[in-house]
Amino acid sequence: MKRIVILGAGESGAGAAVLAKKEGFDVFVSDMSVIKDKYKAVLDSHGIEWEEGRHTEDKILDADEIIKSPGIPNDAPMVAKCAAEGIHIISEIEFAGRYTDSKMICITGSNGKTTTTSLIYHIFKSAGYDAGLAGNIGNSLALQVAEDPHEYYIIELSSFQLDNMYDFRANIAILLNITPDHLDRYGNCMQNYVDAKMRILQNQTGEDSFIYWNDDPIIARELKKYDIKAIRYPFSELKEKGSIGYIEEGQYKIEKPTPFNMEQEELSLTGKHNIYNSLAAGIASNVAGIRKEFIRKSLSDFPGVEHRLEKVAKVGGVQYVNDSKATNVDACWYALESMKTPVILILGGKDKGNDYNAIKDLVKEKCAGLVYLGADNSKLHAFFDGMGIPVRDTHSMRDCVQACYKMARPGDTVLLSPCCASFDLFKNMEDRGEQFKALVRGL
Repeated sequence: MKRIVILGAGESGAGAAVLAKKEGFDVFVSDMSVIKDKYKAVLDSHGIEWEEGRHTEDKILDADEIIKSPGIPNDAPMVAKCAAEGIHIISEIEFAGRYTDSKMICITGSNGKTTTTSLIYHIFKSAGYDAGLAGNIGNSLALQVAEDPHEYYIIELSSFQLDNMYDFRANIAILLNITPDHLDRYGNCMQNYVDAKMRILQNQTGEDSFIYWNDDPIIARELKKYDIKAIRYPFSELKEKGSIGYIEEGQYKIEKPTPFNMEQEELSLTGKHNIYNSLAAGIASNVAGIRKEFIRKSLSDFPGVEHRLEKVAKVGGVQYVNDSKATNVDACWYALESMKTPVILILGGKDKGNDYNAIKDLVKEKCAGLVYLGADNSKLHAFFDGMGIPVRDTHSMRDCVQACYKMARPGDTVLLSPCCASFDLFKNMEDRGEQFKALVRGL
């Protein structure tokens, strides 16, 4: 019996363990952290051996294959030892793909992944398609393949997941954009990160589809390096460079494979970045054969994604917006670009090698105040303090919201769009957003 060892017992790890057990493997799960009770219950109910708070080397290094949580870096000591022993290390998505012939619609990019993935899922479900939501959002793909299979899977893929994918094939691959992110995980080398994103193309055939943003300079450069067999569906804000999806004279238009158009003002998502997300989602749904009326209705009634430009409340004439998912500089750029009123901007957290020059001009143009929120705000002070904009320094969400409340004037927008990861002060970006919303609603 082949032995599968799973490092990390979160959503992906627990799901991979269940599938591995179902497929007849000897399964062992190891997590250096404390495993959540709900995942312990899943493992126990399937008779799967697990450990927490340690890695027992002799139980791990005799594995035939390792399935690694995407949150564990490749240079983690246990991962490095496994690699040194020549043990093949894969992701949960790679493993799950071996046991299903379902159609895979896969979305990656530095920004907009969650919104686009959720929108495509919304369209598919509204059209009555049997679809599952997986990857960075939804339930584990492996668990669904094992216990709740679907005809289609809509999968949000991070660069970390793509790193350990080799034979997996996306029937529809969507590449939204590539901008600096997670460089701390890639040796502060942008090309390493770019190469990870481009892995979404691997194994595609002439029967598959590749949807991408035609205006992205990095994508344009990288595509010249690849022999792309899939049918290309480029999109852009304007009709140019052969794009088949674009906005023209207030009309949202898709030329192929089936012509489709609707009024731009009917789109539920607003802002330039959401034009791109809506185009990518519309093209993917069109390629999948979903009828126009379902695409049109879903593009117009999609409610949006939590923690992404989420309007929380209006207090004293000030609008509070939760954009906690903006964990890189480019995501904050899109948020600021969409703002129509003076902004009190909340910045800070765990810096990932950020270059704030990308938002410098928009901060000057749009921001009436800056509130720093992090364990260490020194880099923010060094970059922004000389711009002549009022700043406040805070180290908890309670102090941050109070500082914003005192600084904002009627007609302003308080925008939590931090540019940074959340792990210095919060469990994750969801925890950061939830604390923000609770405190704002308590004002």
